Amino acid sequence: MRILIAEDDSILADGLSRSLRYDGYAVDVVSDGSSADSALQLQAFDLLILDLGLPRLDGLSVLRKLRQRGTPLPVLILTAADSIEQRVEGLDLGADDYMSKPFALSELEARVRALIRRHGGARASVLRHGRLAFDLNGRVATIDDAAVELSARETSLLEIFLSRSGRMISKHQLVDLLCEWGEEVTTNAIEVYIHRLRKKIEPAGVHILTVRGLGYCLEPDNRSVPADAAAVG
Repeated sequence: MRILIAEDDSILADGLSRSLRYDGYAVDVVSDGSSADSALQLQAFDLLILDLGLPRLDGLSVLRKLRQRGTPLPVLILTAADSIEQRVEGLDLGADDYMSKPFALSELEARVRALIRRHGGARASVLRHGRLAFDLNGRVATIDDAAVELSARETSLLEIFLSRSGRMISKHQLVDLLCEWGEEVTTNAIEVYIHRLRKKIEPAGVHILTVRGLGYCLEPDNRSVPADAAAVG
């Protein structure tokens, strides 16, 4: 899951990004409205955390432009001004939730999880693949109800594969899904993460296949392995 934070308070933006990255999200940060508007047109996100008091282009204008383009991205508004008029205007423009500063970080994290769940529609809160289960809310993987120790990268990879079971994903797509702007993550590093993840989930009969020239695919339940696919490592 990829989140864009548009916040000109560098200390607050840093604290939010650190917390959300710890929870396994890929987080990008911009400090003005023009940069936010550009980023939203160039990159797909799963959530926008939007401060209203942004320089260059205010938050409500960013939101207005986003909705005029028909983008259904969930938006959580942050503002220091807690007026009824601003709340009404923001919600009328298409915001999904609203928090006034200062706020409890734990509450913001809970609202982020709720918005992403809601945006996912009817998607189950637990993804299952044979004996393996992944709780999207707690971001915990289990095999036969026993917890599997995963790093943040491995957790994000597992979520990507489980949500796209049976579909091909290239290394470059995985880099885009996992990494933030300015991050130096190579396709070789992706291979290492996948190798480590394989070792932890294959005891449950869950296999990530490597299809030569195309990328990776999580073998669907109860299906035979494609003849041209070979697992690495």
